[in-house]
Amino acid sequence: MKKFIAFTTILTLLIGCGKSSDKGELVGINGGKWHPEKPYGMALIPGGAFIMGKSDADLANVEDAPTKTVTVRSFYMDETEITNSEYRQFVEWVKDSTMRVRLAIMADMSGQTADAGAAKGKNVGSIGDFAFNDSDSEKMTAYDKYMYDNYYSVGTADDPYAGRKLNKKVKLIKDTKLYPDAEYAEVMDSMYLPIEESYNGLRTIDVNKLKFRYSWMDIQAAAKAKVGRRKDFIKTEEVNVYPDTTVWIKDFAYSYNEPMHNDYFWHKAYGDYPVVGVKWTQAKAFCAWRTLNKNSYVKSKKKGQDLINSFRLPTEAEWEYSARGGLESATYPWGGPYTKNDRGCFLANFKPNRGDYAADEALYTVEAKSYEPNGYNLYNMAGNVSEWTDSSYDPNAYEYVSSMNPNVLDASNKRKVLRGGSWKDVAYFLQVSTRDYEYADSARSYIGFRTVQDYMGIQTTGNGKKKK
Repeated sequence: MKKFIAFTTILTLLIGCGKSSDKGELVGINGGKWHPEKPYGMALIPGGAFIMGKSDADLANVEDAPTKTVTVRSFYMDETEITNSEYRQFVEWVKDSTMRVRLAIMADMSGQTADAGAAKGKNVGSIGDFAFNDSDSEKMTAYDKYMYDNYYSVGTADDPYAGRKLNKKVKLIKDTKLYPDAEYAEVMDSMYLPIEESYNGLRTIDVNKLKFRYSWMDIQAAAKAKVGRRKDFIKTEEVNVYPDTTVWIKDFAYSYNEPMHNDYFWHKAYGDYPVVGVKWTQAKAFCAWRTLNKNSYVKSKKKGQDLINSFRLPTEAEWEYSARGGLESATYPWGGPYTKNDRGCFLANFKPNRGDYAADEALYTVEAKSYEPNGYNLYNMAGNVSEWTDSSYDPNAYEYVSSMNPNVLDASNKRKVLRGGSWKDVAYFLQVSTRDYEYADSARSYIGFRTVQDYMGIQTTGNGKKKK
């Protein structure tokens, strides 16, 4: 420790005596100019103030949304609900990673390491092709070797392989005829349902094996705590990512919806339709993965570029502000008070008449980019599927939440706010001010979600005087 302090002192003196281009003036750190990058498929929602709550009579007499003027900051929001195709990208990523982890562990247990060919992305014929990248200490950098010796080689209490690097350059072998060895076949076989649970000669992936593990920091608790170390507020979640396709059966008793159960999530015909059967916890996991996926690309391809802000679920206030599309005190995203345009066409996918789901020309959901977008270029902010928000539901929330970025974030409250109404709801639930909720561990055939990302900066606002 004394040597380290002495070294630091010498280094400080050397820096003080060195040449500097700032001429001794306070000029700040030249980090370059920040240029915000709009995420793909998202719209910029300019922050501002609006009247949140029911501006019309509360016909259902719920009285949980009294009017309140609030302000929200600028953010990006998905133009559409997350689609089956987009969510399948998440599932496929988890499946690929799960397979690679299992193959790497098997290679480690078998004492096999990757050779030079595998390091360059070439299969050479053994499970060793998929060994951990850090299995050969002679090929490590000094930093990687230090991290391996002190952290990765010992793992954590609940994951002995935590931090180990996977070899993602080598392609997975899917054709059973090309499996390189028995160890590889054993690992791949473990990913599928047992023979006795298969029928008609088809074996499918055991979706219970597809789990995504991520960590996050409870900043709210950390900020309010008087004592405690940083690690005390870091939470680790492990979530089964595959959507519950049985919701099409469970949500409707005495009803025939087997085709939707069988095909809706995985078939290409429904790729552009909103994903459903996703719990609030799975939607949160998707946000964490989307952030990880983008930042991994930034770190590998764009050296020196700042990492992106996290993707997340919108707060209840952000959702309502976005749904209004710049219209003050409107009933629906398009204004209102009617659900048809001047040509008699419905403006959203919902249940217009008792028992008649097809009056709006849609039996179930419609493609995520259907109907006209609102003033912020957001599609289906009313109808199609209800959407998860990050907020916990409290009927009295509007009475006590802040007027600046209001949100109720209560981990003990499992009721999470839903907004927008769905294909099976009446028009009341399509109103931008109507509040609804579902339990975080529940999945439904009429609930989906979309994500948001904070905008870096404060110059963009939706109301206020514009500069001429």
